[in-house]
Amino acid sequence: MNAPVKIETTLKDWETDQEVRWCPGCGDYAILKAVQRTLPQIGADPANTVFISGIGCSSRFPYYMESYGFHTIHGRAPAVATGVKLANPDLDIWLVTGDGDGLSIGGNHLMHVLRRNVNMQIMLFNNEIYGLTKGQYSPTSREGTKSPSTPLGSYDHPARPAAFALGSGARFVARGFDVSKKLPEVLKAAHAHQGAAFIEIFQNCIVYNKDVFEDFAAPKGAEAQQLWLEHGEPMLFAGGTRGITLNRDKLCLEVVDVVDGDWQAAGVIVHDAANRSIAHMLVEMPFGPFPMALGVLYDDPRPTFETAVIEERAQASAGKEADLARLLGKGQTWTVSGTAQDPV
Repeated sequence: MNAPVKIETTLKDWETDQEVRWCPGCGDYAILKAVQRTLPQIGADPANTVFISGIGCSSRFPYYMESYGFHTIHGRAPAVATGVKLANPDLDIWLVTGDGDGLSIGGNHLMHVLRRNVNMQIMLFNNEIYGLTKGQYSPTSREGTKSPSTPLGSYDHPARPAAFALGSGARFVARGFDVSKKLPEVLKAAHAHQGAAFIEIFQNCIVYNKDVFEDFAAPKGAEAQQLWLEHGEPMLFAGGTRGITLNRDKLCLEVVDVVDGDWQAAGVIVHDAANRSIAHMLVEMPFGPFPMALGVLYDDPRPTFETAVIEERAQASAGKEADLARLLGKGQTWTVSGTAQDPV
C-alpha cells in the first residue's frame, strides 16, 4: 500500500484548471477520468501523490492532475520516478507512458524499474501508433500497419507490453482499456500491490489508429471477446458459455464450450494470479482464436527496491555521527593562506 494515511477527496479535488488538450474523442480522456475517480476511492492524498511522465500524448497527464507532477524527457520517466521514490519513499508515484515512449527509447529504463521492483504504478497507454508526432508506426504496431514512416506497411513484429513486463521481472501485470467500467478496479489492484505494478491500457487514437481495438474494446458489443480475470474465479467469457482450459499434454491453453454453466465439467481452470507460467500463456494468447485477457494477469509481491536501499543505508550509518566538516577534511588536505595581493 503506497499511501500510509487515507484522506477524503472527490473527483473535483483531482481536477486542475488546465485546459485538457487531447484530440476530441481520444481515449486518454476516459483514462484520465478513471484515474480521477479511483484516487478518492483509495484515499489518496494530493499532497503525497506524484504523476511522472515522459513524452507523448499520454505524457500530458501530470498537467491535468491536481497533485505534484513532473513532465520529463523522452523515455526517461522511469529513471526520474526511481530517483523521486528513493529520495522520498513515502510518496505515491504514478508513472505515465505510452507504447512509443515506454518501449522504444524508454524500453531500457522501463525494464530496469520493473526488474528492480520500485514501488509505483506504471500506466502504459497502448494505441499502437505515434500519435503526438503525426502517426508513425510504433513498437506495438501490427504487421502491415500503413503510416507515414511505413507507407507500404510495417514488417516489424510488434512488441507485447504485458509480455515485456513479465520478461523484465515485473511482479504485477494487468490489462484494461480506456472506456471500460472495470478499469478503476484494475487501478485499485495495482495501487494495493507492494512493488512495481504494470498496467497496459489499450487506448483508442481517434486520428491515426481509429478503432484498432474495436473487436474487444468497443464501448458496447465486444463483451464476448473479453476474458476478465479475477483471482480464484474460473476463466469464463462470452457470458459464461465459453472458458479457458489447460491442455496438460501439450502445456497450452485452449478454448472450450461450457454447457449449462457447468464449467468444472468443461475443464475450465481457475485463475491463480500468482501463477507466473499461466500469466505468460495468457499474455501470449492470439486474439481471434482466443479472447483478450484483461484484468490482473499476475500479482505476486516481493520486497521492493527502495526498502532494500533504506535498509542498506541504515546499516551503513549505524553508530556513526553525521559530520560534514570531518568528511571534507578526511585524507590528504591542503590549507591555503594569503591573498591575491599577497600570495603565499
